[in-house]
Amino acid sequence: MTDSTSDSGENVSPTERLSEAGVAIWLDDLSRERLRTGNLAELVATKNVVGVTTNPTIFAAALAHGDAYDGILAELAGSDVESAVERITTDDVRDAADVLRPVYDATSAVDGRVSIEVDPRLARDTAATETTAVRLWETVDRPNVMIKIPATVEGLPAITSTLAKGISVNVTLIFSIERYRAVMDAFLAGLEQAKEAGHDLSVIGSVASFFVSRVDTEIDKRLTAIGTDEALALRGQAAIANARLAFAAYEDVFAGERWAALAAAGAQPQRPLWASTGVKDPAYRDTMYVDELVVAGVVNTMPEKTLDAFADHGIVLADTVTGSGEQAAATIAAIEAQGISMAEVTAQLEDEGVTKFEVSWDELLTTTKAGLDGAGER
Repeated sequence: MTDSTSDSGENVSPTERLSEAGVAIWLDDLSRERLRTGNLAELVATKNVVGVTTNPTIFAAALAHGDAYDGILAELAGSDVESAVERITTDDVRDAADVLRPVYDATSAVDGRVSIEVDPRLARDTAATETTAVRLWETVDRPNVMIKIPATVEGLPAITSTLAKGISVNVTLIFSIERYRAVMDAFLAGLEQAKEAGHDLSVIGSVASFFVSRVDTEIDKRLTAIGTDEALALRGQAAIANARLAFAAYEDVFAGERWAALAAAGAQPQRPLWASTGVKDPAYRDTMYVDELVVAGVVNTMPEKTLDAFADHGIVLADTVTGSGEQAAATIAAIEAQGISMAEVTAQLEDEGVTKFEVSWDELLTTTKAGLDGAGER
């Protein structure tokens, strides 16, 4: 299905094509097993992976399967569970950062990044988020780590203050264009403060994680409930349109004078990152949230299933984002004409996103406690 040859006649894989198109491929997964077996290094070498994102759900799944954590659980037996979780997750992120350090060096601090999330229970607590972000940064102690801070209203000032300290930030759980603009403003303010404080702006990295598939999941459900031919014809279009509007907002902000002054001082832009790119509806093409969001200067973080699918049959024909803002706006307008409020949907998705990560964090604590108790009994 995919043209696998370049103009020079050499074989070029879909992931290579995506990288050549300017999209940074990050893996949305991490585990001790992946590190222990060398799988992460293999994905860097064979599938153009240049970064890693983690979240509480990923760590909860990693702890629940296999024996890769038996050694550290035995070492930590008797520790309190909160400290053990932080030790386990920061160890994994540090080791992953070391695997990706050559990429970080080769790309002048742009890629080779590994993200670790602040405890999601703090998503509505600005001061605790700020304190935890600094602690995680100092604990991992690697220049290519990013601290994930949610784009809640309370998270916005924490994003600014963390960047102001010279700490790289992955802003997560962005669903609406309005909130995304607030995130970009928080980023610019943080770098302006970092510049004033004398930090080297060239090594401060940031991405804005704009969630994709969850938008379709919720809006498709509402369109299906409406049930008219007009409504049903709009299914599967909201997420990509929303992301394309986000990119248009990014282009607008980063063409401005505030950014120009920071760029002149050596700053890197805060790249849009397409998150939640695994397709939930089997009726849709399994690579649609990659194929349809190709544009230079963005990141696409993929669960391994999506990465494998794209490596097998992904399509990179051209830039599928630039200049699409008008059509994307028309799509969103058509959806809202069905009585669906994007503002209501995105607010709901943010609340659900925070709650889901809190649930996963609780699962992580429970699994870790069971492991610690079991290790203590052996």
